[in-house]
Amino acid sequence: MIRRGVGWALRGLVVVTVLALVAGQLLGQPILLSFVETGSMEPTIDTGDGFIAVPSEVTGEPEPGDVVVFEAEKIQGGGLTTHRIVEETPRGYVTRGDANPFTDQDGNEPHVQDAQIVATAWQVNGAVVTIPHFGTAVMSVSDAFGGVQTKLAAAFGTRNLLGNSGLAVVLLAFSSVLYVAETVRERRSTSFESRLGSDDGGDGIDPRVLSAGFALLVVSAGGAAMIVPAGTQSYDVISAEFESEQPLVIERGTTDEIPYTVSNGGFVPTVSYVESGGDDVTVTPDRATVGPRDETSVTVSITTPDETGYFPTYITEYRYLYVLPVPVLDALYELHPWVPFATILSLLGGGTYGLGRVLAGPVDARSRRLAARSRRTTARSIIRRLY
Repeated sequence: MIRRGVGWALRGLVVVTVLALVAGQLLGQPILLSFVETGSMEPTIDTGDGFIAVPSEVTGEPEPGDVVVFEAEKIQGGGLTTHRIVEETPRGYVTRGDANPFTDQDGNEPHVQDAQIVATAWQVNGAVVTIPHFGTAVMSVSDAFGGVQTKLAAAFGTRNLLGNSGLAVVLLAFSSVLYVAETVRERRSTSFESRLGSDDGGDGIDPRVLSAGFALLVVSAGGAAMIVPAGTQSYDVISAEFESEQPLVIERGTTDEIPYTVSNGGFVPTVSYVESGGDDVTVTPDRATVGPRDETSVTVSITTPDETGYFPTYITEYRYLYVLPVPVLDALYELHPWVPFATILSLLGGGTYGLGRVLAGPVDARSRRLAARSRRTTARSIIRRLY
């Protein structure tokens, strides 16, 4: 029984981890692990190999020599890129793939800013810790996941089933149904064993494993709901000699305002904190509460320097499920943006596990039989008192 329970727990952990990693790659936010799809980092990281990605909020400011994952603007059309920082300048970081003969900035990629860096590769004694062929395996799972999504969308006559995370939502709902069904089945099985007076421990899944597995799914879904829609928004600002009606072309030395939309496509209210990416940007208000399936906007004020030219600027949004009072979220956020994130996931995971344990009942068969017998005795006592 214990061996079977451990097996179920390990399989559930592997499934949840793989889904979280695939979602992180598809939706632009590395979660614990990442991988490279090209040979630009060979021989440090071979094509298709994975590595441990430590979020930038944990590592702090990177240094020359670090391998970082950043939001590129020009490299292969933009998107997440894994390259090494080779120099730090007043304009930003200079990056280069270890296999490339020139830097990214020589190829017209703007200098990388802190706000663009989402993770740093874990290194031991100066060497990146890699996981051979991990990326190849994740891409295979991702392709299969996307294929199923496409087929379901075609079957239901929609362009994209429930949006980018539609299949994940369906899987979570299906898992919830299975969880309730298994709980009811186990409770009925226990009651039947009690009536027979059997001492058999049963072959059902340990309720603790079942509860933990469902809690992991809820935590994964909650984490994705907070991480995926948030992140960094870049603005390609041009400081010009004259006024212009074109967006982001601002007369030098002046300030222009741009709306930033905070939307919530879910059914749980959210609270978002929007931080500026430098002294040249201010956000008003810097906190926005959005109801279910609603949206609001904040004002981003950008001040251009006195000299003309192109310069990128950024804002970063941190999003949290509105399951704690706003003053509590404010206090936790002041400590660190990841503190309310961890607190909310702990509440979701602990609450779900506790509810599952209450529904599933005692762990061992004898305790379940005694609990069932006690409930029947209590029920008979109440009926006698009534009649």
